[in-house]
Amino acid sequence: MGKDHGPSIKDDERYEALREDGMSKEKAARIANTPPDEMADRGGPGSYEDWTMEQLYEKAKDVGVEGRSDMTKEELIDALRG
Repeated sequence: MGKDHGPSIKDDERYEALREDGMSKEKAARIANTPPDEMADRGGPGSYEDWTMEQLYEKAKDVGVEGRSDMTKEELIDALRG
């Protein structure tokens, strides 16, 4: 388990992972404090694992991810989150 950031951070593990990826403290906190079901409603990062390859590919196409046709599911998710 990640470091305990107190009551201001609801998901410490997600916060730590986002910070390790270089995200600002404010943005990482905002995402870590967003419930997964609300993120799914927004089409946010928390929902990508539940998407099919076709859905991920179409989203990557919409946002202009290059090389998407050769990517695995995990690579598409990383590209969409990046």
